[in-house]
Amino acid sequence: MRIQKILAMAGVASRRKAEELVEAGKVKVNGRVAKLGDKADPKRDVITLAGERISIEEEKLYYIMLNKPRGYVTTMKDELGRKCVAQLVRDVPARVYPVGRLDKDSEGLLLLTNDGDFANKIMHPSMKMPKTYRVTVRPDIDDEQVVALSEGMVIEGVKTAPAGVEVLTKETGRVVLRIVLHEGRNRQIRKMCEALGLEVARLKRTAVGPVKLGMLPVGKWRELTAAEVRGLLSAAKKGKPADKVFAGEGEDE
Repeated sequence: MRIQKILAMAGVASRRKAEELVEAGKVKVNGRVAKLGDKADPKRDVITLAGERISIEEEKLYYIMLNKPRGYVTTMKDELGRKCVAQLVRDVPARVYPVGRLDKDSEGLLLLTNDGDFANKIMHPSMKMPKTYRVTVRPDIDDEQVVALSEGMVIEGVKTAPAGVEVLTKETGRVVLRIVLHEGRNRQIRKMCEALGLEVARLKRTAVGPVKLGMLPVGKWRELTAAEVRGLLSAAKKGKPADKVFAGEGEDE
């Protein structure tokens, strides 16, 4: 971490003022005068300003679930001025980021965290973390269409992985399905349904791995319990990620 960032995090000065202090030779790392651009580890290195040791409190890690409403984009800032999920988590005492995405017209369970390692473990494609959705389609669905959704179908030249599909209710002109995905392709459920001539009237994510949305009100968030965090990490251990991905990337359904 750059020296000026450490000073700013410690509340000693603003980033700009911290740079001036470094340039003035008032900051030392392990007894050596620091230069602008130098880096240090605040946990291991001794950093002093005018002879006084500087330390920063370890950032608390937050793991939260949000019941995302329809009409919000899964981003922390939107250049087009659209409503974004950042507006719904302003009162979280840390800057958190989405773990994956739900598209603007989808709703339900969205995980957010400031723990990058946790996000990488949960999101990596090799983990095949199951995500459960309640999907309302129109006008009807037959057995062949259910089989196609279940066994996988070619979307944009690539066959989708097998999915769990269950018909929950059937009414005239309306069917409610439970779909469990083990991969995260862009707008996957909508594209699969569209290819079968089905209109998606509503799409709601109800679970990620063992963590369920439950009765959390729309637009509200809560912290995950320690057991829920452990459950997600345990489910993620089934895979072995080869590379890192970043919070906010990944599935968009």
